[in-house]
Amino acid sequence: MVRLKDTSKVKSRTRKVGVAVTAAASVAGIALATTPATAAAASATVSIEYGASYYKGTASWSNRSVSVDASFKASNCRRVYARAFAGSTSLDFKSSSTWCNRSGPADFALAANVVGGSDNIWVYMTDENQNYLKGQTCYRAGYCIDGLH
Repeated sequence: MVRLKDTSKVKSRTRKVGVAVTAAASVAGIALATTPATAAAASATVSIEYGASYYKGTASWSNRSVSVDASFKASNCRRVYARAFAGSTSLDFKSSSTWCNRSGPADFALAANVVGGSDNIWVYMTDENQNYLKGQTCYRAGYCIDGLH
């Protein structure tokens, strides 16, 4: 029978390597588990002004929804709308009622129940006859641009 010299050193070295591999796998597992949750949250500043009317606030994305929390001031009669998209596919659509010469919070909760959620939204204002006045396209990447794209 062949016997290894100093088997206690071999066992110790094997144990150390095993512990290191287990620790590395554990850290990688934690990093992979937390990445989607942290990457999912994003926000953009919404600002639509038309004459004395405005709609200003924040659009916030999560995994399967988008919320728009904003203040609405209607000079004359105005209405605001929000629509969530995944690419060019419409996911959800909401609007306020028609407001005439008043102001206050006008928040929206939009469903985006697809893998990856919404990547962009339209937020826009119309008059009492639903004639488009002004709007923005906001992106999950954290910015808004004027117009509906």
